[in-house]
Amino acid sequence: MIQRTIFWLVAGLLLGCCTGAAPAKKVEFQSRSRDGQLRDRHMNHVKQLTTEGDNGEAYFSADGKKLIFQSNQGGYACDKIWTMNIDGSDKRMVSPDRGAHTCSFFFPDGKRIVFASTSHLPGDCPPRPQSPPGARYVWPLYPYDIYSVNPDGTDLVRLTTNPAYDAEPVVSSDGKRIVFGSQREGNFDVYVMNSDGSNVQRLTDRMGYNGGPWFSPDGTKIVWRAWYPESPIEKAQWKDCMEKNYILAFPLDLWVMDSDGSNKRLLLRNGATNFAPSWHPDGKHIIFASNKDDWRGDIRQYGHNFELYLINIDGTGLERITYNTVFDSFPMFSPDGKKLVWASNRNPDKPRQTDIFIADWVE
Repeated sequence: MIQRTIFWLVAGLLLGCCTGAAPAKKVEFQSRSRDGQLRDRHMNHVKQLTTEGDNGEAYFSADGKKLIFQSNQGGYACDKIWTMNIDGSDKRMVSPDRGAHTCSFFFPDGKRIVFASTSHLPGDCPPRPQSPPGARYVWPLYPYDIYSVNPDGTDLVRLTTNPAYDAEPVVSSDGKRIVFGSQREGNFDVYVMNSDGSNVQRLTDRMGYNGGPWFSPDGTKIVWRAWYPESPIEKAQWKDCMEKNYILAFPLDLWVMDSDGSNKRLLLRNGATNFAPSWHPDGKHIIFASNKDDWRGDIRQYGHNFELYLINIDGTGLERITYNTVFDSFPMFSPDGKKLVWASNRNPDKPRQTDIFIADWVE
């Protein structure tokens, strides 16, 4: 979660300026094989919910009636936080109109929301860190802090005051804790704090990237993505990333741990960028995005076509969910498991624009 989560990795490779309005014709949002058979077989009634600007990281409210997401619609130079109904109606900007914003989430009672923001800094948008020469994609680590606010955008409260990156907040199902990613101790780690910002605890301490944490539905586990440098060259590269406030397009593994940071275990390692993991409401499956099938001939040269996948929490039963030649990522199930929301470039009339899509989930 990021300037659109690390992968905005992904999005960063795919996004560009918006194209003109779509022509008045039916648009096919689901993928089909050459014989016309539906390939996105777990999804029915796919609907596009956004049409303006670039949009990402849409997540359900606990009652399943609303979505919160980030977007630069309205001509903003960096993302703001918006809410809408799950049919795409009643879009409202709920963040400050200055600063970059990312990684929003509802509290379970619906009375507050949380997001990361640079609105405490001067200027409309933060300056981008210098990129290393030849890098295909760089995720800038802006000095976000985490805020909470009423659903109408009033009563803004700053929860963290870290001069480095604090973002990626996800609220536990009981509303008492927030898990998040932070650069506050010279590395990039997963932390947890009380919902008022107190009692910050570090859950990961291994050198490298630990990000995108997400509480399980019962709050007892956390899934996250990680990359750990091993060779001297990789360690030097990582040190440079932390000193200059950016992250490169590293391969990312998926991990699961207990919510107190204990019992860490590897869920998936395949050399690809496995990204944006979240939980099925049954607590037994993880849905995530990966470029594992966009093979480029070398374990470190995967492409930018991310698809959605489902996996059991013991690492078995990997299943591909979407079939596209474009970006699909940031998936989340509705609390009842009947719908899936995600971000995609699948509208053929605007192939360089990322929008929010929703579908009925078919087991």
